Amino acid sequence: MQTDLRGRDLIGDLDFSKEEVETVLDVAWDLKRKRALGESHALLRDKVLAMLFFFSSTRTRGSFEAGMAQLGGHAAFIESRTTQISHGDTEKELGEIFGRYFDGIAIRHVDWGIGNRYQNMVAEASRVPVLNMQCEIYHPHQCLADIMTIIEKKGRDLRGKKMVVSWAYASSYLKPVSVPQSLILQMPRFGMDVVLAHPPEFKLMPDIMDQAKEQAKKFNTGFDVVDNMDEACKDADIIYAKSWGPLLTTQDPDEGKKIQDSYKDWITDDAKIALGKDDVIYMHPLPADREIEVTDSVIDGPHSVVFDEAENRMHSQKAVMALTMR
Repeated sequence: MQTDLRGRDLIGDLDFSKEEVETVLDVAWDLKRKRALGESHALLRDKVLAMLFFFSSTRTRGSFEAGMAQLGGHAAFIESRTTQISHGDTEKELGEIFGRYFDGIAIRHVDWGIGNRYQNMVAEASRVPVLNMQCEIYHPHQCLADIMTIIEKKGRDLRGKKMVVSWAYASSYLKPVSVPQSLILQMPRFGMDVVLAHPPEFKLMPDIMDQAKEQAKKFNTGFDVVDNMDEACKDADIIYAKSWGPLLTTQDPDEGKKIQDSYKDWITDDAKIALGKDDVIYMHPLPADREIEVTDSVIDGPHSVVFDEAENRMHSQKAVMALTMR
């Protein structure tokens, strides 16, 4: 177990080593057990977390607020449009000042080419940890909940398990690429063979792809890329299928929507699930476009673990906060 996480930022998935991620998971399971038994675990009494949102949220806001309360602290919700950020507050000023007001700063900013840079600039100026609640490149806390859920369902020995990270069609806005990018960086470290599936226009960032290949090589796991969802799902142990925008092809929303709409057959339905192993699990970070991105029969069916996955957001985030904000 690693014990040197106090004061550490978590912005990118590789900011924590595999051993440090395992420490987060061990603490998360302990806190989950305490929550189930009604045992007090006010490890952050009198601590306050600033939650700065540039992008709306349901699970992220709810899980961080509930988690801080259960840890004995308080989470202050700050919507960027209600602040002076648009009128001149710089990243340095925010880091300096919030770093003096609060014991941790959590930020969600997914604007392309802006969000990750913003978080890192705040972190440079802050004396307290900065936690990434999602940027355009990474979604590390979602990924921690995902690996926690997979271990609960599949056991700690994940060597040789096939995980499919697939694009899926959605009719709503062009979603960030951060979830699939975090998954392909983190999951090879735990022994899984990752298959990334997407149409040609939905590539991920080249440097992230290079890092994912490096992690697969380091941990001696498979990492393949295909452009056929059916092919990817064959004999899968985990199918994690969600939408993201063709942001490396175009940032024009109209052009992106036109490209997206040409792949409506990329839906997670019973036929896709049947291609996986008998005990395959279906995962999604939510919200999902029901009957468009995934059928009701799948997301509400026996292979779905999306609600356990959503619950584990709170437990894994509590672990990160308890370890970094003490």
